[in-house]
Amino acid sequence: MRFHNRRQAGRELAERLLERMGGDDLAQAVVLALPRGGVPIAAEVARALRVSLDVLVVRTIGVPGAPEVGIGAIADDEPPLFDSVGLAAMHLDEHKLGSEIAGERAALYRSEGFYRAGRPAPHVAGRTVVLVDDGSSVGITARAALRHLRRQGPAYLVLAVPVCSRDTARALRGDVDALVCLDQPAHRMPMGEHYAEFEQITDQEIQEALRQPHPA
Repeated sequence: MRFHNRRQAGRELAERLLERMGGDDLAQAVVLALPRGGVPIAAEVARALRVSLDVLVVRTIGVPGAPEVGIGAIADDEPPLFDSVGLAAMHLDEHKLGSEIAGERAALYRSEGFYRAGRPAPHVAGRTVVLVDDGSSVGITARAALRHLRRQGPAYLVLAVPVCSRDTARALRGDVDALVCLDQPAHRMPMGEHYAEFEQITDQEIQEALRQPHPA
C-alpha cells in the first residue's frame, strides 16, 4: 500500500480508528503525535475523532559518527531505551553513549518548549490515548513513547500508524491495548517509500497544527 501523502494517510487511519473504537473509548480521549512526521497524520485523526491533539517528543539516539542511524530513543526524563540487537551488531556499549544521550535529551527539552510555548503536557491518566506516527519500521521510538505513556496510567493505550513492518507490529503488541495499522509489509523499507509525497515537516507547521482548535 502506498499513500499519496501524510494527510491522506491520516484520513484513512481515522476511518479505521472510528471502525475499531466506540463512543465510550473516545470519551476524554487525546491524540498524541510523534513529531515531526506524525503531526499532520495526527491532526487529521484528531479532527475526525473530534478529540484534542498534542505532541509527545521522543528523540532518537544515533550511532557515534553516524547519527542518522538510530540505535535508541528517549522520552521526557525517562532512561534511554536501546535496540539491544542493533547494539550487539555494531559492537556498541550503551554505557559509552553518554554524550549522545545528553545531546538528544537537551534537544528534546528544546523541542518541547518550542512546540508547547508554555502549555503543560496533557494529563493522560485514566484517559484513552492514541499515539500517532507516520510509520514504524524498527519500533524503538514508538516503544520508548509507549512505555513512557504506560507509566502515566492511561485507561486505554492505542498505537495508530499507517504502516508498520510485520515483525515490529508483533513486537509492539505487548506495549499497547490496541494497534491500528493500515499496512503491515513483510519487509522493512525506508518510510518515504510508502508515500508518494514525503515532505519534511517544519517546526512552524507543527506549531500551527497545535494552534488549530480541537475539542478539549
